[in-house]
Amino acid sequence: MAATPSAFAPARPRLLSCRAPGRRPAQLPRWTASATRSGAPSSSMDATAKAGRRPGVREYVEAAREMARRPDGGPPRWFAPLECGGGGGERVPGAPTLLYLPGIDGVGLGLIQHHERLAKMFDMWCLHIPVQDRTTFQGLVEHVERTVKSESLRAPDRPVYLVGESVGACIALAVAARNRDVDLVLVLVNPGTSFHRSQLQSLSALLDLVPDPFHSSTPQLLNFLRGNFMKMLSRFDGAGKALLEATSGLLPSLMYLADIFPKESIVWKMKMLRTASSFVNSRLHAVKAQILVVAGGNDELLPSREEAERLHGTLKKCRIRHFRDNGHKILLEDGFDLATTIKGAGYYRRSRQTDYVLDYLPVTDDELEKAIDRDRLLNFATDPVMLSTLPDGKIVRGLAGLPREGPVLLVGYHMLMGFELGPLVTGVLRSTGIHIRGLAHPFMFNESSEQLIPDSSNYDIHRIMGAVPVTAVNFYKLLSEKQFVLLYPGGAREALHRKGEEYKLFWPEQSEFVRMASRFGAKIVPFGVVGEDDICDMLLDYNDLMKLPFYDILDKKLNEEGLKLRTDSTGEIKNQDMHPVVLTPKMPGRFYFIFGGPIETKGREKELRDKEKAQHLYLHVKSEVESCIKYLKEKREEDPYRSILPRLLYQAAHGSDVEIPTFEP
Repeated sequence: MAATPSAFAPARPRLLSCRAPGRRPAQLPRWTASATRSGAPSSSMDATAKAGRRPGVREYVEAAREMARRPDGGPPRWFAPLECGGGGGERVPGAPTLLYLPGIDGVGLGLIQHHERLAKMFDMWCLHIPVQDRTTFQGLVEHVERTVKSESLRAPDRPVYLVGESVGACIALAVAARNRDVDLVLVLVNPGTSFHRSQLQSLSALLDLVPDPFHSSTPQLLNFLRGNFMKMLSRFDGAGKALLEATSGLLPSLMYLADIFPKESIVWKMKMLRTASSFVNSRLHAVKAQILVVAGGNDELLPSREEAERLHGTLKKCRIRHFRDNGHKILLEDGFDLATTIKGAGYYRRSRQTDYVLDYLPVTDDELEKAIDRDRLLNFATDPVMLSTLPDGKIVRGLAGLPREGPVLLVGYHMLMGFELGPLVTGVLRSTGIHIRGLAHPFMFNESSEQLIPDSSNYDIHRIMGAVPVTAVNFYKLLSEKQFVLLYPGGAREALHRKGEEYKLFWPEQSEFVRMASRFGAKIVPFGVVGEDDICDMLLDYNDLMKLPFYDILDKKLNEEGLKLRTDSTGEIKNQDMHPVVLTPKMPGRFYFIFGGPIETKGREKELRDKEKAQHLYLHVKSEVESCIKYLKEKREEDPYRSILPRLLYQAAHGSDVEIPTFEP
C-alpha cells in the first residue's frame, strides 16, 4: 500500500508480524478511521465525534472506501487505530494482545465502534488485507500464526485474543487448531464455518449476472437489486429461477461491499470463504482454545444462530451469546458492545487462569444503565425503600449511614431467587458511588451449567457488576483490595428456601467470616430486606418438585458437576444445591432495605483469633440481621404506600419522578 502520514507509518505496520520474538515496535503503527487521503478528518467522523456517539455503518463505509481506493496489492499487514495507540496510559497493566481478523471486507475496521473501550483492555491490532491482495486462506493463516507465536513468546504468561468475523473466525479457528499449545481466547462473530449451509455459496453464480460497472455505479446497482429481479426471473427456468429467488434477499445486505470493492474482489473473497469453511470444519476436533461465539439472531447471510449451537456442541471450551435482534454486521450495530460481552461471559483475563478479583474491570456508565434497565420493571413494581443507621443509632431514609471507605463487609438475608440483588447493588452504586462486589454461588460461573438454563447470558449482568465465586481466596483478595463485599451466609439454601421459610436464616454454625474481616480491619454492616412475600407466592418448592416424575434426573444434572460448598456442615446448612422454584405473582407490594450500624473489627484481630470470641461476634451479627428483618416487617405495616395502587395514585398527582413517602423510621 502507498502509505501516507494519515494512514500508516512507513514500513512499521509490518513490524508486528515480522519482528523478532519478544521485541515490540519502537512506536506503534497508527491509522485513524477519521482520516481521508488528504489527512483531514472526514466530515461524517468529525460530526460523529462532536455528537458524542460511536461511529456506525456510515462512518465505517466511508473510512473503508478511503482505504480500499488506495492502489495496493498487498501484502496483508497489521495496524493499530489511533484510538488504540496507548498514548494516554489508560490501558490496564498487563493487558493481553488482541488481534482482530476482519470479515469478507478485509479492511480491518470492523471494530470501529469498539476501538476505544477495547484499547483500555487490550494491546489491540487489526489485520488489513488490501483490496487487490490475493493471499490465499492458507497464507493468511500462516501470517496470523507467526504473529500469535511471536506474541506468545513475548508474554508467555498472558493469553492472545483472536476476534474473528465470518471468514476471520475461520482464520482464528485454523490458527487454534495448528497451535494447541498456545494460550488462545477466540471470539467468533457470526463465524463463516456455516458457509456450506448458507445461501452465500450460491452468490458467486449470481454475481456473474450483476452488470458492470459494479463498484462505480451504486445507484444503478440499487436499481438492479430492488427493481429488476422480476425481469430476470422471467428469463430463467428451474434451477436458475430458484437460485435467483433464494439469493435475491441477500444482495441488499451486501450493499456495503458493492460500495467498497470491485466485483472481482468479492468473487475472490467468496471463493476464499468456501475454502476456509471446508478447511476449518475438517479440523474442529483439534481446537483446544477457549472460545466465545457471538451470533446474530437476524443474520441474513449466514445461519449464525444454528451454527453457534453446532460449534458449542463440537468444541470443548465454548460458550455462546445470542443476540436475537442483531444481524450479520453486529459489530457495527447499535446496542451491541463487544467489551461488555467479553466481560459478561467471564472471558476477560490477563494470565493463564481467570482471576475474578484482579482481572475485573469497573462497570461503565452504559453497563450500569443496562443493569438498571434490566430491573426497571421490578423497581417500578416494588419501589425499594432504603434505610440506614447513623453512628448515633438513628435510622434515616437513604444511605447516609453507610460507610464510605472500605474494606466493608455487608452481611444479610438472601431473598427468594435473589430478588433483592439488582435493586441493592445498582441502587447503592447509583446513590453513593459505592461498588458492591458479591460473593456468588459457583454455579453462576460454571460453563457446563449454561447448558441447563434457557438463556446462557442470564448471569452475565452479575459478572459485569463484579460478582465473584465464593471462595476463601476471593474473599481474601477483595478485602485486601479494600472493597465493599456482599456476603450471604445462608447462600443458595436461603435463596431457594421452601414454603413457609420466608425470612428464616440458614446460617452455618461456624463463624466463617469474622476472623477474615478482622484480619483486614473491615467494618461489618448487617442488613435486612423484606418484600418477597409481597410480590409472589410459592407454588412448587424443592419438596414438590422431587415428587414429580423424572425431576430427580434433572436435579442430578444440575448439581453433579457443581462445586460443593460447606461439605463440613450438616443438615439443612449443607444442602446448597441449585434447583428451580415455581412462583405465582401477587399484586406488587414494596421492597424495604435497612443497613444496621457498622460493627468495627479494626484493632480486634488478636482478640478475634480466639474461636469463642469470634463465635460471639458472629452470633451478634446474625442477631442484628434478624432484628433488621423484624423491624422492617413491623414498620411496613405503617406504610400507606406499601401497595402499588396507592403509589401509582401518588405519582399521578405529584409526578413520576417524585420520591414516594413511606413510614417514619
